[in-house]
Amino acid sequence: MSKFMERVIFHIDMDAFFASVEQSDNPDLKGRAVIVGGMSGRGVVSAASYEARKQMVHSAMPVFQAKQRCPDGVFVPVRMARYKEVSRNIMEILAGYSPVIEQASIDEAYMDMSGTSRLLGPPWKVGEMIKDSIMSKCSITCSIGIAPNRFLAKIASDMEKPNGLKMILPGDVPGFIAKLPLEKVPGVGEKNLKILRHLGAYKLGDIRGINEQLLLDCVGKFGERLEKLALGRDNTAIVPTKRVKSVSSEATLPEDTKDREILIKYLLTQSEIVGRRLRSKGIKGMTISLKLKWADFKCVTRRVTLNRPVCSSKMIYEHGIRLFDSINMDKRVRLIGISVSNINILDPDMHLTDQLGLFDKTGSEHDIWEVAEETMDSIQERFGRKSISKGGLL
Repeated sequence: MSKFMERVIFHIDMDAFFASVEQSDNPDLKGRAVIVGGMSGRGVVSAASYEARKQMVHSAMPVFQAKQRCPDGVFVPVRMARYKEVSRNIMEILAGYSPVIEQASIDEAYMDMSGTSRLLGPPWKVGEMIKDSIMSKCSITCSIGIAPNRFLAKIASDMEKPNGLKMILPGDVPGFIAKLPLEKVPGVGEKNLKILRHLGAYKLGDIRGINEQLLLDCVGKFGERLEKLALGRDNTAIVPTKRVKSVSSEATLPEDTKDREILIKYLLTQSEIVGRRLRSKGIKGMTISLKLKWADFKCVTRRVTLNRPVCSSKMIYEHGIRLFDSINMDKRVRLIGISVSNINILDPDMHLTDQLGLFDKTGSEHDIWEVAEETMDSIQERFGRKSISKGGLL
């Protein structure tokens, strides 16, 4: 088994993660249809237990619709801090098996297990050990896919959910790909699926029978990746540290509204959240984006790229207001959100408070507010979020 495969990639995916954590923390919920999401009638489902999924409840579904489909379901609010805590515990468990771990989201990760067979044993056995460790320490299940590359590992982890373990050996790859439905391939959306079916491709293996230039003409550069996947090739590396691309916050309103005062108060709260997250990660961003979703579910976005990166909540808010005022508010708003992207990582040895004194008038307004808000962050971290706040949020 030491020659199992030159490259051994694991994909670990937690089963109905948010709902599983709720069932683990409250044994009375085990075996019941648990639905995690916004508690208002306008909220959406964040996660559904497998018992709820049997009643056709799924994530991103409006809560009111979930209640119609699953009247006996147990609806619980999102506890993101708790889910992050469990996620950190899971990643610590995985770190005991490999130093090469890429956390893809709060509830999934890739691991490069190449060359570990002599130390830990065959991949299948290691997969069972990981599952047992997570169950023992976190009381929740996961599904694991093992394959020669990350593309196939991700597909494998989804094949025997929940609590599954699926391994694709190198010799099985050609036959597996020949039968793999195109809709299971990441990146093949409805639009591309229709085009590929028009070309006579229904399985990933069918791609090999399509003229290369024709494929590129029809689906663009994605055709090149499809060709490689159809041959079972995916050399995408497992990257232990993943750079943050953006930080955002958005909210669905209790009622659709055109009231500017209500909307900008949400914008202020979201700017506070985004700024605090940026500062906690030691990053800044140059592009600020505003997102509105109208009552008819259509979206509009506005963005501005600054001449210098910022992490100040006040600056984010002020630019957000300008973007907000540039939009013709002729419809009621259902959702509002703000984000910062085009991220720059700060020098870890240069703390914001080392750059400028709070009342040093030689610095720019950006600098002064960043220092002031970092001081507020420290106070809130020590004494709680309500210990100090901007007047506009009172």
